[in-house]
Amino acid sequence: MNRASVPIDPEVVAMAAYHGAFVMGDEDGSVQFYLSHERGILPIEGIRVSRSLRRRIRRGEYEVTFDRAFEDVMRACRRPSDNWINEPIISVYRQIHQQGWAHSCEAWLDGQLVGGLYGIAIGQCFFAESMFHRRTDAGKVALWAMVERCRALGFRMVDTQTTTEHLATLGQVGLSHHEFMGRLTPLLNQPTAWSRTFFETR
Repeated sequence: MNRASVPIDPEVVAMAAYHGAFVMGDEDGSVQFYLSHERGILPIEGIRVSRSLRRRIRRGEYEVTFDRAFEDVMRACRRPSDNWINEPIISVYRQIHQQGWAHSCEAWLDGQLVGGLYGIAIGQCFFAESMFHRRTDAGKVALWAMVERCRALGFRMVDTQTTTEHLATLGQVGLSHHEFMGRLTPLLNQPTAWSRTFFETR
């Protein structure tokens, strides 16, 4: 991945997304924007669901909500070490959430937050940033619910930044940066109830 360090605010995050970049921080408080050589996307028709995951979804094992605990989800996504979600990133994404184009999905068990993910919405693309789980399949349930919600709201693409073996089992496919931008660009000025459009950054 290529990277470049820049100041961070909501407008810069939107501009970076427009160019196919995403933000990651360092524990020293610095922030970089990255371009991935292989971009990952999830099928908007729905993720690939195993039989065990389908059973959990059907049973309603986890309560699923949206935007109930955005910052809590961000902090839960932090790693014990080599962490890329630092305080400057949390601060600016809190602002973006307040502006209405950063969203979270939460999975709850007995009132406790046990899984979730968050990301930003520009045009008809949802840029998923990070996911966590504290109980079996809780993160996958949240991801399934987020993709379902995005499709219902008129999104046409769910981005996952990079490709991973784990997400490949859920139907993720990899695209070159050129292929990704070819799909992304027509979506940036198409509104949904959850997103801002790129022209709002100008």
